[in-house]
Amino acid sequence: MINKATAMEAVLERLKALPPGQAIDLRTYKRNRSVVIKRTGEDEFLIIQDGYEQARYTEPFKRMRKLLKALFKKEFPRSTKIRLYNLGEVEVGEAVQRKKI
Repeated sequence: MINKATAMEAVLERLKALPPGQAIDLRTYKRNRSVVIKRTGEDEFLIIQDGYEQARYTEPFKRMRKLLKALFKKEFPRSTKIRLYNLGEVEVGEAVQRKKI
């Protein structure tokens, strides 16, 4: 779990190092809302929002900060901690089984 105040920088650092085909999952403390980010190409990311709103975005890295800021405001409005999972190589859309940590 990471603090929401430092989450933007932590997520952007992880995205820089993320190999193509791998994904990360950002969730609320209660795990009822999520933002999944998958690197689909050298400079292309697929973002799936599943919470208050359901949406899919395809963005380059240079636009990620602005999009993540908006998504954090929508999906994690009162959260102080955000869960960050490294999903590895997954197909977006398939159910990911996670153990409670």
